[in-house]
Amino acid sequence: MTDIASLILALGSPTVKTRCDAVARLGKSGILSAVAPLVQALSDAHPAVRREATQALGRLDDDCAVPGLIAALADPDPKVRAGAIAALGRLKDHRAVIPLTGCLSDRDDRIRAGAAEVLGSLGDQRAVGPLLNVKNDPFECVREAASRALARIRKKA
Repeated sequence: MTDIASLILALGSPTVKTRCDAVARLGKSGILSAVAPLVQALSDAHPAVRREATQALGRLDDDCAVPGLIAALADPDPKVRAGAIAALGRLKDHRAVIPLTGCLSDRDDRIRAGAAEVLGSLGDQRAVGPLLNVKNDPFECVREAASRALARIRKKA
């Protein structure tokens, strides 16, 4: 059995590894009361903790995490942004559509491609225009992801 209170306390540890371990264990706990402390961990000073928090929130599958994950799309660390995109993809919450379209202009091609993939899985028509705009992206992986996403959206329509 996981002692949630101890793990939440560990989020305040001065040691990055301790905080990362606590975040990972909270995510694996399956206990939804861990969502709020994990959303707070998205603001941790260390990117490794923030990255782990995106993964943990995706595992817990609670839509209360969506606003925090949307905010994490603006994180300076691309791995945190990628984790937030993946978690939002697992949560399949349409509140993320417009923020994800913003990721289509991210400076990192992997972020643009990941956002396109998730937008395709959401199948929301609001993403069509922004996805059409990236079909001429300089990176093939982004162009292909946008094409797949558009095909998925058309299929759902």
